[in-house]
Amino acid sequence: MNRIDKLFQDKKNNVLSIYFTAGHPNLDSTATIIKNLSRAGVDMIEIGMPFSDPIADGPVIQRSSYVALKNGMNLNVLFEQLKDIRKTIDIPLLLMGYLNPVIQFGIEKFCASCQKIGIDGIIIPDLPLDIFKSDYKPVFKKYGLYNIFLITPQTSDARIKLIDESSLGFLYMVAASSITGMRGGFEKYQEDYFNRVNNMNLKSPTIIGFGISDSSTFQTACQHSRGAIIGSAFVKTLEEEGDISKNINEFINSIRPV
Repeated sequence: MNRIDKLFQDKKNNVLSIYFTAGHPNLDSTATIIKNLSRAGVDMIEIGMPFSDPIADGPVIQRSSYVALKNGMNLNVLFEQLKDIRKTIDIPLLLMGYLNPVIQFGIEKFCASCQKIGIDGIIIPDLPLDIFKSDYKPVFKKYGLYNIFLITPQTSDARIKLIDESSLGFLYMVAASSITGMRGGFEKYQEDYFNRVNNMNLKSPTIIGFGISDSSTFQTACQHSRGAIIGSAFVKTLEEEGDISKNINEFINSIRPV
């Protein structure tokens, strides 16, 4: 069973997924961050593949991509860093990024490398459903990778149902039609969107991302979905001075106290 399926089978609510950019703040910090997140009790981890033109990301994650690339991070380095990660980590691991670097690396080579190191799913926001189904679905299936799709407040009911039918793992419910970043809470249109999706009785579990930054927004998101994804707020934590293990543990405890 795919680890993502097992997670949602075993845990019915308050799923906490954390995003960070591989190679940030240091080139060799990727595995350390993953291990510390797992020890802190995170349920799922999204490892960002840095890209030179991250159009969907806000300034915090854009900066982390710039730093990671400047540090020398690329897919070859990332796969080498993660080659032994499954010796110590059991929770679902996903790679998230843009299509261009994956195509340059080679789709089948990329999927084979993911399978070899134990990656469970991929999130590529700029890969349209139709293109995935026509060009890439067979190779993803061959290597046992789940391609996670995104929906937004502007996605129609018909499109959401179509995406849901083609989805494995979960639906990434983008909370706002804007770039990533920290916000103070959810507006009425977002609450209406959450309720609209919940009333559709989709087959796929949903997780809310974009704008989740603290315990309050995490708990609110979990009232409308199976869990939430935190990115920018955690990336900022990684930039703080002090012991990285301590900073990670304190951040996760601030979101979901032990």
